[in-house]
Amino acid sequence: MEAKKESMLQRLQEILGEDHVFPEEPMCRHITFRVGGPAEWFVHVDTIEQLKQVIVLCKEQQEPYYVIGNGSDLLVSDTGVRGVIIRLTGEFETVTPKESVNDGICNICAGAGVMLAALSLRAGKKGFTGLEFANGIPGTVGGAVLMNAGAYGGEIKDTIVAADVLTKDGEIRCLKREELDLSYRHSAMMESGDIILKAYFTLSVRPKLQIFAVMESYRKARQEKQPLEYPSAGSTFKRPQGHFAGKLIQDAGLSGFRVGGAMVSTKHAGFVINAEHATAADIYQLIQHIRQTVKEKFQVELEPEVRFLGAFDE
Repeated sequence: MEAKKESMLQRLQEILGEDHVFPEEPMCRHITFRVGGPAEWFVHVDTIEQLKQVIVLCKEQQEPYYVIGNGSDLLVSDTGVRGVIIRLTGEFETVTPKESVNDGICNICAGAGVMLAALSLRAGKKGFTGLEFANGIPGTVGGAVLMNAGAYGGEIKDTIVAADVLTKDGEIRCLKREELDLSYRHSAMMESGDIILKAYFTLSVRPKLQIFAVMESYRKARQEKQPLEYPSAGSTFKRPQGHFAGKLIQDAGLSGFRVGGAMVSTKHAGFVINAEHATAADIYQLIQHIRQTVKEKFQVELEPEVRFLGAFDE
């Protein structure tokens, strides 16, 4: 086993360079819950060609691999996760707006590794509207497209026109908006396993003062209503049809309920927070307790927005 790990390390370093490969990297450094054990391999991938080579290597060695963004929708187990965790950097962190604006429209191409909030801010500074809702979302463009991220009535599907993806067969395809199949917290890539490489957005022109006034109103609303002072993954559950997750959790008497260092926020019951040195197991058990309690009291199934990596005990 040690020989295999040493070979894997060497081959990853040959593809990516020594400074881009991190064996046994603590995942608490890379997810917004600030918990989680080590990734067997954590790597930074700067180019599409490198990404292809890493995936080919993982398949050859029968190692699982996962592409992550800012870790704002992940919970990694305390024992860590086997395989290769891929963070898209380098060319995936670039934004290429067209210099000219035709008929009040601007097209922007953003790599999957670009922070969504930074893209929103950049667009606003240039006077382009459509991404104001995204200014406080802590994920990357790739993660936002995968989940069709949204807030305050806006969603990624409102402005995206296409996305380049890498298929499981190693083919690069440009999927148009309708092929992305974007709906509430869903995209076609969730089923296909395609990796999002970049996304294309069409934005219109609006006075900058108006754009930033909207952003500021959203910022104040988030600050007032969300527990931003604690590590979390944002809204823990998807919105169940005909209900609001936070209200169901509060009505179930779970506001402030704790498991170890994990707690249901008293500021917004839709948030599970790392209140005091929580473990991943604390957070996972609290999420399951919430789901069970809400189902018993209201016959409503809460589906987590959070994705789980690694082994969790039921």
